[in-house]
Amino acid sequence: MLVSAFSGMGHIRAAYRYAVEREYRFFSYGDAMVLGRNEGVVR
Repeated sequence: MLVSAFSGMGHIRAAYRYAVEREYRFFSYGDAMVLGRNEGVVR
């Protein structure tokens, strides 16, 4: 997934799994996403 370039495959897969478990709906309306910055994360 292209979005993995921003956060890494592990984070994106976890977010996708979270959404699927909660029955979020996925529709294809074009390319759109929201990227947030977590200031508390230290790498």
